[in-house]
Amino acid sequence: MKFVMLSTLGPDGSARLRENPERLREVSQEVEAMGVTVLQQFALLGQWDFLNILEAPDVETMSKVAMTLASRGTLKTTTLPIVDIDDFIAALKR
Repeated sequence: MKFVMLSTLGPDGSARLRENPERLREVSQEVEAMGVTVLQQFALLGQWDFLNILEAPDVETMSKVAMTLASRGTLKTTTLPIVDIDDFIAALKR
């Protein structure tokens, strides 16, 4: 299953990232250690600071990652499942 995770840093997260920009890669490694593959990452301007495209074996695994990251208190996330357009069209045709 693929997911989009939008995240916004809190003051502590922003300070930590400013001091150590490589922290982004470290968090990606931690996420992958929990069984989720980081497919793509983007920094954003505006309401959200980052957009990550992730692949997880199931919703429960993705939920664990989202809660683990949120429990640190350095960011807030919104996670959404995504469906490939071809798969979506095929589902509509069934």
